[in-house]
Amino acid sequence: MTVRVERTFELDAEPAAVWAFIADPERRAQFISVVSEFELTGPGTAIWHVEIPIRFIDRTIAVETEDVEKREGEYVRFIGKSKVMRVQGEHTVESIDGRTRLINRFVVDGRVPGVERFFKKNLDGELDNLEAAIRKDLGLDT
Repeated sequence: MTVRVERTFELDAEPAAVWAFIADPERRAQFISVVSEFELTGPGTAIWHVEIPIRFIDRTIAVETEDVEKREGEYVRFIGKSKVMRVQGEHTVESIDGRTRLINRFVVDGRVPGVERFFKKNLDGELDNLEAAIRKDLGLDT
């Protein structure tokens, strides 16, 4: 089973400010509650050290991530790979009347029992965390 989720945020901010947040791999990783550590390994590459509380995993998982497509100011897609899962994230930034629409899509394919069930249950909450982090970063807390 593959877990897919899409969420759109409407933000009272300029697209360039939203892009500055979402295009930065470190800032994207910081909001994810299961990422315990993060290390940049090169331009557009990083390792997320992930702790998923499921029965078959009793250690931190290193997920090698890479930005595989980037259109400056409007779109970034990254892939993360590990022995436990594969994740793909996409972020599209659109200008709408001086505001910004941010479209977020995530796909998680688990390779160990329980991974997909965990993300099916928790991925929507992780997107809540992302939205809150962007709003805080841009001074849009409500």
